[in-house]
Parts: sequence; C-alpha cells; structure tokens
Amino acid sequence: MEEMKKFVRDAYGKIAKGFQNSCCSTSSCCNYDASSISSLIGYSQEEMSSVPDGSNLGLGCGNPTALAVIKEGDTVLDLGSGAGFDCFLVAKKVGLHGKVIGVDMTSEMLNKARQNGKKGDYSNVEFRLGEIENLPVANDSVDLIISNCVINLSDNKSRVFEEAFRVLRSGGKVSVSDIVLFGEIPKEVKNSVAAYVGCFSGAILKDEYLEIMKSKGFVDVKVVEEVKLDFSLVTNDPNANLLSKELGLTSSQIADLMKAVVSVKIVARKP
Repeated sequence: MEEMKKFVRDAYGKIAKGFQNSCCSTSSCCNYDASSISSLIGYSQEEMSSVPDGSNLGLGCGNPTALAVIKEGDTVLDLGSGAGFDCFLVAKKVGLHGKVIGVDMTSEMLNKARQNGKKGDYSNVEFRLGEIENLPVANDSVDLIISNCVINLSDNKSRVFEEAFRVLRSGGKVSVSDIVLFGEIPKEVKNSVAAYVGCFSGAILKDEYLEIMKSKGFVDVKVVEEVKLDFSLVTNDPNANLLSKELGLTSSQIADLMKAVVSVKIVARKP
C-alpha cells in the first residue's frame, strides 16, 4: 500500500504541476475542460466563477457541498482538498468567524492550494499536509467533514471513517461524494494501478461502504443521490481511450465497468 500511496502522490503531484489534468490518466490531456466536467457533476457556473483560477481541476465525482448544511461560524474539514476548490466554496458560507481546514497528502497540491488561497485572500482557510487515515486535526474540533472522490483512494477506509468520527464534534456531520460499486469490475481493472489512481479499482461495494461508516459509530447514514457514470465524461475521451489501450479492454468490458461504477452522495452524523 505504501507503493500505491507513492504512485497516487506522484500522479497528483503531476496534476498540480500541470503535467496532467485528469485523475484517471498518467499522461497529459490537451482537450480536458475542468469547468465542463464540474458542471456535469453538480457545480453551478456561479460556484465555479467564484473561486480563484486554478483551484478547480475537475477531479471530483460530485458536489459534496451542495447538500451539506453549512452554517456561519462552522469549522469544516475537507478530506483530500486538492487545489482548494471545495474549501473556497465553503469558506464563503462559514464566514470570517468560521474556519475551513483542507488536508492533502500531496505537497504539490498543498502548494497550489495555498497559492490559490493567497490570490483570493481567504483568511479563514488553512491547508495541512497529512493523510486521511491519520488526520492532523484535534479530537472533537470539526462541525462538518466533506470529501470529493478521495476516500476511494484509501486502502483502509475503515481507518478513514474512524479518524473522521474522532475529529467531529458531537452532532457533527459528514457529506461526501465518492465512487462505489454495484457489482464486480473486470479483473484487469481491479489490478490496474492506473485505474486505482483514476478512482475505479479502489472503489468498494456500496453496501460495504455504508456498513463501514455505521461500524465506526455514524448514524443516519444515507445515500442521497446516485448517478451512473459515463466513462467518457468522467475520465474525458482521450483518457478513456488510454486506459482502454493500457488494459486491453474490449468495448463490452468497458460497458460492464460502467454498469458497476456509480457516483454517490452520502451524508451521516456523529451522535
């Protein structure tokens, strides 16, 4: 798993540096349009235009802030904050008396996020280097946790939700967008490092995902939205072609993959 983490860290480091633009490819993609992808997964044009240029990399699979109840003065934690897109959206809602903490394990992403924060003068946003399995956050200090297509990248999802429970205050909530499975995926995809970085082979069955959350103490665990993924839209056509070529997938195998992969929005609460 340490090897996989290094691969993921390196891949997202390249994204941050501009060497590649998609979470589902290890090569550059000249036609990638982050705004178009973000629009398709639930962000409004107003939201996208309200953040500093370069903070929206189009890497999500949904909009975890859309259904979250965010109050002025709240402390919000973003697991896998990337270049800061969701953090900056939340910062406007919590106000100057609130706080937003972004945690990411990729130093290049953190540097990019901090630069974006300075551009937008976000005094209530802080970015910390760390892994979502070992959060650099105090016990009982957070009102809301959000995450966007990141928890599937962890090989220890149980530990992620254990840590999330630890840092939440009583009554604190979770709102995540993530990739889950409705069925088995082809063995070629399951064993692919490229597919892992692309948020597919690290995904688990939906019921298993929900049971992990419940086992760690969360209540009112609900799937509030399910969206079948269009492979070409989420990974962008050149990257879909690349992944298909790398793995030697047939068109029927790609179709089977898409039947099994679903984007979900999940909410839950700490008692």
